[in-house]
Amino acid sequence: MPSPCPHCHSIRVVPRDLGQRIGSVIGTVAGAASGIARAISGAELGGALGAPAGPGGAVLGAIAGAVLVGLIGGTTGCAIGAALGQVIDANVLDNHLCLDCGSSFKPMTD
Repeated sequence: MPSPCPHCHSIRVVPRDLGQRIGSVIGTVAGAASGIARAISGAELGGALGAPAGPGGAVLGAIAGAVLVGLIGGTTGCAIGAALGQVIDANVLDNHLCLDCGSSFKPMTD
């Protein structure tokens, strides 16, 4: 059960999760950028794996390898950013929003 609003004592309270959402976006962008920087190695590996299928296989393998490395980087960055955002939400931000009076607050800890 969510903590009631300390201002109006309403129980119509929702988590804002602003830190988690922003952390996810920043982490995804940073992870994808890191993945793109490593795309050359992914393209080389994909090209080597596709080479037995001929020149077309090498090209398709290189493209698939580069895309896969970028996706893995973005996904990893998103997970790390979301976890960091949860910590920020819990410890720094006023993460709860009262739907009745509109105030934001930190939940009461037991």
